[in-house]
Amino acid sequence: PEPEPEPMETDAPVESPKAEPAKGKSAKAPKATPAEAEQPKPASQTRSPPAKRRKAETPTAVAETKPTKPAETPSEPKAVAKPTNRGGLTLASIESDSLTKLAAKHWRGDVAGAWDEKVVEKIYADELGGGSRSPNLQRVQLLEISQYLEKYLWPHFDADRASATHVMSVVMMVNEKFREGVSAWTPFRDAPEKFAGFFKRVMRVKSEKRLSLPEKTAHLVFLVRAFSSLEEEMVRAAALPLVSLPLWSTLSEGRLLVELRNNAQLEKHWRYLQKKVAKAAKRAAKENQPPPAALAETPEATWLPELVDDFFTVCEGAVVGDKIDRDAVRFCERFIEFTIDVLSQLPTRRFVRAVLDERQVLVKARMMPLFSHAAGKLYSQLVDLFKFYHSFEIDDHAGTALSDEDVESKHYDRLMMLQRLCFKHIEKLREFSLMHCGAVGKRETLVSYLSKLDETELRRLATDQLRVVDPSDPWVSKPEFLLEALVSSFEKRTSQRRAVNAMPLYPNEDVLWDENVVPSVDYTGETCLALPKLNLQFLTFHDYLLRNFNLFRLEATYEIREDIADVLKRMAPRRGEDGASVRFTGWSRMAVPVEPGALAVTEVKAARVGENKPASVRCEVRVNLGALRGPAREEWDELKQHDVVFLLRAEGAGDGAGASPAERFGLRRARGAEIVEVRDGEGTLLNDFRSRGSDGHAPVGPSGYERTFVLELDAAQYQLDVDRGGSENDVYSSLNVLMRRRPKENNFKSILECIRDLMNADAPVPDWLHDVFLGYGDPAAAQGANMPREQRLATVDFKDTFLDAEHLRECFPDRDVRFATADGTPCDAPVPPFRVAFETNEEEKEGADDENAEKDLQAAKSEDERGSVSKRILRVESYVPPDPGPYPEDQPVLNAVRFTPTQVSAIASGVQPGLTMVVGPPGTGKTDTATQIMHCLYHNEPGQRTLLITHSNAALNDLFQKLMQRDVPARYLLRLGQGERDLDTDLDFSRQGRVNAMLQRRLELLAVVERLATSLGVPEDVAYTCETAGHFWLTHVLARWEKFDAAVAAARARGEAAVAPSFVADSFPFVGFFADAPQPLFSGVDFEADKRKANGCMRHVREVFTELAECRAFELLKNAGDRSNYLLTKQAKVVAMTCTHAALKRKDFLRLGLKYDNLVMEESAQVLEIETFIPMMLQHPLDGRSRLKRVVLIGDHHQLPPVVKNLAFQKYCNMDQSLFARFVRLGNPTIQLNAQGRARPSLAKLYSWRYDALGDLPNTFEKGSAYALANPGFARDAQFVDVQDYSGVGESAPTPHFYQNLGEAEYVVSVYQYMRLLGYPAEKISIITTYRGQKHLIRDVVNARCASHPLFGAPKSVTTVDKFQGQQNDYVLLSLVRTRAVGHIRDVRRLVVAMSRARLGLYVFGRKALFEQCYELSPSLRHLFDGRPDTLALVPTERFDGLRRAADETATNPYLVPDAVAMGHVVNQLALKWQQEQMAAAATPPVVSVASGVSAAAPPPRGRDEDDDLAPDY
Repeated sequence: PEPEPEPMETDAPVESPKAEPAKGKSAKAPKATPAEAEQPKPASQTRSPPAKRRKAETPTAVAETKPTKPAETPSEPKAVAKPTNRGGLTLASIESDSLTKLAAKHWRGDVAGAWDEKVVEKIYADELGGGSRSPNLQRVQLLEISQYLEKYLWPHFDADRASATHVMSVVMMVNEKFREGVSAWTPFRDAPEKFAGFFKRVMRVKSEKRLSLPEKTAHLVFLVRAFSSLEEEMVRAAALPLVSLPLWSTLSEGRLLVELRNNAQLEKHWRYLQKKVAKAAKRAAKENQPPPAALAETPEATWLPELVDDFFTVCEGAVVGDKIDRDAVRFCERFIEFTIDVLSQLPTRRFVRAVLDERQVLVKARMMPLFSHAAGKLYSQLVDLFKFYHSFEIDDHAGTALSDEDVESKHYDRLMMLQRLCFKHIEKLREFSLMHCGAVGKRETLVSYLSKLDETELRRLATDQLRVVDPSDPWVSKPEFLLEALVSSFEKRTSQRRAVNAMPLYPNEDVLWDENVVPSVDYTGETCLALPKLNLQFLTFHDYLLRNFNLFRLEATYEIREDIADVLKRMAPRRGEDGASVRFTGWSRMAVPVEPGALAVTEVKAARVGENKPASVRCEVRVNLGALRGPAREEWDELKQHDVVFLLRAEGAGDGAGASPAERFGLRRARGAEIVEVRDGEGTLLNDFRSRGSDGHAPVGPSGYERTFVLELDAAQYQLDVDRGGSENDVYSSLNVLMRRRPKENNFKSILECIRDLMNADAPVPDWLHDVFLGYGDPAAAQGANMPREQRLATVDFKDTFLDAEHLRECFPDRDVRFATADGTPCDAPVPPFRVAFETNEEEKEGADDENAEKDLQAAKSEDERGSVSKRILRVESYVPPDPGPYPEDQPVLNAVRFTPTQVSAIASGVQPGLTMVVGPPGTGKTDTATQIMHCLYHNEPGQRTLLITHSNAALNDLFQKLMQRDVPARYLLRLGQGERDLDTDLDFSRQGRVNAMLQRRLELLAVVERLATSLGVPEDVAYTCETAGHFWLTHVLARWEKFDAAVAAARARGEAAVAPSFVADSFPFVGFFADAPQPLFSGVDFEADKRKANGCMRHVREVFTELAECRAFELLKNAGDRSNYLLTKQAKVVAMTCTHAALKRKDFLRLGLKYDNLVMEESAQVLEIETFIPMMLQHPLDGRSRLKRVVLIGDHHQLPPVVKNLAFQKYCNMDQSLFARFVRLGNPTIQLNAQGRARPSLAKLYSWRYDALGDLPNTFEKGSAYALANPGFARDAQFVDVQDYSGVGESAPTPHFYQNLGEAEYVVSVYQYMRLLGYPAEKISIITTYRGQKHLIRDVVNARCASHPLFGAPKSVTTVDKFQGQQNDYVLLSLVRTRAVGHIRDVRRLVVAMSRARLGLYVFGRKALFEQCYELSPSLRHLFDGRPDTLALVPTERFDGLRRAADETATNPYLVPDAVAMGHVVNQLALKWQQEQMAAAATPPVVSVASGVSAAAPPPRGRDEDDDLAPDY
C-alpha cells in the first residue's frame, strides 16, 4: 500500500508532508536533536486507557470479549509518542521560574502592586537583554503571560517621571504582543492622554539614553507597529503629526522651493506655518520667555532625518571585511521595512517621500556593502520592494493614480528638461542632448554619457542645476554616488503592469524553496520579510491588486511546495547505478512517473504583437496508469480540461542528505501546465461527449492503461527557459514526474489570471465605494443615508417583515409612528404588510409641498412648545396586498420570524443603495436577516438583479433554501457551482436544471392556455407556441377582461354595486376556467369583495401569460448552451455562487455579458479580501462606470478569519484580513445584531463580552423549553474540567506541531459514553478540539470504543474548532489540548468560536493552571472558574428521558470526578448496569465490551473529513 507520511499540526500549518497517519496507527516521533536528547525523558505511557484498566475491577461481559490489540487501538500508548520539550515552556517551568515568583510578589492579582524601579531595571537587564543583546523570546513570552505590561508597567507609567528603561520595557512588551498576534493596544485604550505622553517619550528616548543596536531595532519595530495601526484613534493622533508638513523644514532650500512650486495649496499652508512660528517667537520675546525651537529643530521635523542618519551609519558598519554584525543587519532590515510601510500608505507617504528622495536613501541603500553580501539577501530583497514603492505611479498629494501614459509623459518631460540643460550649459553632453528620448532613457546610455563629467561637474549638475541631491550631503564627494543618483532619477522604469504580465503564474524550482520568498511556517515574527502587507490603506487599486496578486501567488506556491514534498517522499526517487538514470522505489496516487521520451513539446505559436513570449506552448505527455489501483486510477481519469498539473524532474540525492525536500530528493525542475485534453490508449478523448456509447447515453470506459495528456505550458516560463540558454530538450524532455493536485486546492491559476485581468482592464469600482475601499475619506460616505437623495428609496415596502403593528412600533422606538391608508387617511387598526416612508423629519422634508407632511410637522412643533420630547415622524402605509389568486398554491409563504429592531435596521439599510455592513454574533439570525434583505430587495426593485455570495457551499445552500421558501418565484433563482447538488430540495437550481424546468413549465402553461381557450370557445391551436399564446392573450383574454372591467366601473358609477351585489359573479368572463378552484368563486353578496376576487383571478391568468412570455426565449433558442446563457444573463433575478466560483468563472461572465445591480455576501468575514473584491467585478462597466448599486456584507470579524496556511503570510502580511474586518478597522458604520437565540444565557456570557450589548432572545427564557431545564446527569450546564497529566504526560507532539493529549482524549470520550448511557442522542453531541492531532486521536478512541458499540455509536461530529465554525449543537465537549503554552486558542476570535457552538451544555477540558493565567482568555473563562468546581460534577442517577431538574435548581450531592481514570470507572459501572438490563430483557443477550464491542447494527466508524488535508484545520 501507499506509504503514509507523518502528520503535521501547527498553530498554523508547517512545512511538512500534509497527509495524515492511517487510522489505528500512530505517527512516529521525529528523531530527537542533540539538544532534545539531553532533556529528561517523561514518564512512560504504558498505562492503558481507563476503560481497559478497569477490566480486572469489573469482570463482567468484558472478560468474554477479546481485547483489542495495542497496535490496533488508536488510544493505546503508541498513539502518542513521547513528547519532547523542543525548548518550549512547560507549566512546571513556568511555575518554578524566578519571573513567576517575581510576578506573584509584585503584580499578580487584580490590583497592581507597589512600584519598584529596581524590579524594572533588573528585568530589563536580565530578561529583556539590557540593551546589550536581543531579548530571549521565551523570557519575553513568560513576561507577557504574567501580564507584566497590563498589571505593572502601564499602571505605574508617568510620562514626566518614567525612566528610559521603563519606556523601553513598555516598547518591548508591545512588540511582543504584536509578535504573538494578540491585541497590543487594549491596555492603553482607557487612557488616551496618557498614551500621548508615552508616545512623546518614545520619540525622545534616543536623546535621553544612548541606545544600543538591539534597543534601536526594538524602537524601530515599535514605530512600524504604530504606523500600521492608524485605525486606533490614540495611535493616529500621536503618529500622524510626525509625517506632516513640518518634515519639509529639513529639506534644502532649492528642493523645498521645487516641492512647494509643484503644490500650490501646500505653499499656503507653509506660509501659515511660518507665520505661526514667527508669532510664537514674538510672543515669547514679549513675555521674556525663551524662544521656541525653530521649526527645523522640532521633534516632528528632526526624527526622520536622525533615523535616516542612524541607518547610514549602522549600515556602513554592518559588513566589514569578513565580519558581519548581525544586530546591524537586523536594524537595517527593519529600517527598510519601516520606509516601505510609510511609503505604502498615502497619509504617511505625502511628506516622507520628498525627505527620503532628497537624501537619496534608495541609492545609498543599494550602494551599501550589505546589499551585495550573502548575509544581505533579505536586505536586498527589501530594498527592491522599497524601490517599487518609492517610484510608485501615484500623485503623492492628490492621491490620483497615474496611468502608464502619464508615467511615460512625465518621464519624457524630465528627460527633455535634462537635455535642454545639457545643451545650454554642458558642452561635453552636447551629443547627448540631441539624442531621441527613447535612447536617452536607457541606463547604459545615461551611464556612458554622464561618466564623461568630472567630479566637480557631476556635483554641480546633481546639487545646483537639477537639485537631485542636497549640497550638504556627506556623500557628494563620491562621484559614483552622484552618478548613480542621476541615473536612478532619469532612467526609464519598467511598468509594473508589464512586469506582472511577463511573470509566470506557476512557481518554478527557484521560487518553491526560497525561504525569503516563501517562508516556512516556523516563522516566529522575530524578523521582517520582503513581502507586501495588506494593511488598512492602499495607494491605488493597482497597488491593491498587485499586493493581493503577489501574496495569493506565494500562498499557492507554499501549498504546491507541500504537495511536491509529499509526492517526492512517497515516490522516493533514487539515482541508478549508472548515475544518469532515475528509478522510483515508492509510489503515490497523486503522481506517476514519465518515461524518457514520453514528453514532447508539440506546438509553439508566434508571439502576439507587443509581447515577447509565445502566444501558446503545448506539449504531450504519455503515462501508464497500470501500477495504480482502481480508485486511484479513476481519480486520474476524472482529470478534465483546465485542471492544473505539474511536471517535475527529480534525480534523487543518493544519500538522502539535504535540508529541504528539493535537496533530499534531487528536485531539479518544476513546471506547471494546464490540461487541454486527455486521451486513452486508443486516442479517444475522455470526459467528452465523444467518449459516450453508441446509444448516446451510456459512457464508455477508457481503453487500456496508457493516457496521453495534452498540456498548455506557461508561455512566460518557456520564454525564460529559452532566454537562459536552455532548450526544450534540456528542460522539458528531461521531466520525469507528472503530478496532479486535489481539485479543491487547485484553483489558484484561475484566480491569479482573474487578478491579472483586473489589473490590465482598469475595471472601475463604484464611485460611491472608491475612496472607502482604498481606506480614505469619510468611512460613512458609502452608507445609504449619505447617498444622493435621488438614488435612495423614499418608501420601502417591508412586505411580511413585521408580524403586526406593535412589532413595527417596537422596531422604531425613536420614531413617532403614524399609520395611514394608501389615500393618506389615518388608520386606527393597521395590519401588515406596511410601506414605510423614512424621509419625514423636518430637515429631510424642507421645501416639500406634501400637505400631510406639513400637518405632521406642525403637530411635532406644537409638542415641542408644550415641552415634550419630539420624535422624528415615521409615516407608515398599511395597504391591502393584491389578491394572489383563487388557488391555495397562489398564496405566498409568510415570514414567521419576529425580527428584532436591529435586524429590521439591517433590512432597511440593505434595501437602500450603498454599503451595508451587518455584524452577526453567534446565534443572532444572520441568515434570516440576509434572506429578508433579499426578499425585500426583490419586491422593492423587481427590475434589478442580485448576486448572492458566500464562502462555503453549506452556508450558500442554507441561505438559498430559506430564500426558496419565500415569495420569490423559483424561475428567478439560480444556483451556480458544484454545491447545488447538496440542496435539500427536489428541484434542480443549476443552469441546466433551470432550463429544463423552464421548458417543462412551458408545456404546463401551454396546457393551461389550451384549457382557457376551451373554456372561452376559442380553437385550441392558440396554445401551440408561446407566440400564439401571446396573440391569444391580447385578442381574447385581455379584451374580455377590459370589457368586464369597464362594465364593473360603469356599474359602480351608476350605483348598481349596492343594488346588484352579484353583478361581478354574473359578468366575470372566466368562470368556466376557474371551475377547478375552491368554490364558490364569488360570494354574490359583496360587490367590492367579489371585485377583489376577480382581480386575483385575473392576476393568476396574467401570471400564466407573463411566465409564457419569459419562456418564449427558451422556445426560440434551440441550443442548450444558448438557453443556459440566456437564463444566467437575462432570466435569473437572484444568482447564487461561492466566492471561489465567482473568481473561477469571471472570464465567462464577462464574455456572456452578465449584469447585476446588487451584491449580498454572507460569511464575508471568512473570505479573503481579494475574493470579496472579485464578485464586485464580474460585469463590464456601463459608460465607464460600475452599475453596482448596493453591497451588503454580513459577517462577524470577532470569529475566525479567512484560511491562510502559511503563518508568515498570515501574521506578517495580514493576508488573513478580510475586507469586512478592514472596513471595521477603518471605522465604517456597522449594524450589530444584538440578541442571540442559540444558547442558554449562562452559556452566552462566555462570549457576549466580545460584543456591544449582546442580549438574549425571549426563546432562551421560555418555561418548559430545553433552556429552562438542567442537563441530565450534570450538576452544571457549563464547566471547565481540570485535566492533569495522564501517565505523567500532558500534551505531546508525535511530529512537530501535531499536538495531542491522551488524557483529555480519554476523558472526553468517557464523558461522551456517559452521556449516551444516560440516553443523550448521539446527534445532539459534538466533540471539538483546538488541534488537528487531537481530533484524530479522539476519532481513533471513538472508533475503538464507541463507533461499533450498539449503545454508543459515534457523536454527530469530531472536528476542530476551526472546522466547526458556522455549526452548532446542543451539547459540546471541548478539548484544549495544550499544557505547556496556551497556543492559538489565545486568539480571541478562535475562543469566541469555541465558546459559542453549544446551545445547552458546554464542557471544557484543559489545564486550569495554564489557561487561567492568560489575559486574553480571562473574560470568558472567569465565568467557568469563578464559583464553579474544576472537577466534573455529575449526577449519575438522572436520565435524559426522565424527570428533569429546572435549570436554576441546584443538584444535591453531585459526584465530583477526580480524573479520567475515575470517569472510566463511572462509565464501566453504568455500562455494566445497561448490559444487565439487556440480559434481563432478552434470552440470549449480546455480550459487548465497552472498550471494543462489535455490533452489526452499529453505525460505521466515521472516516476522515473530505477536507482533512485543507489547512489550517489545526
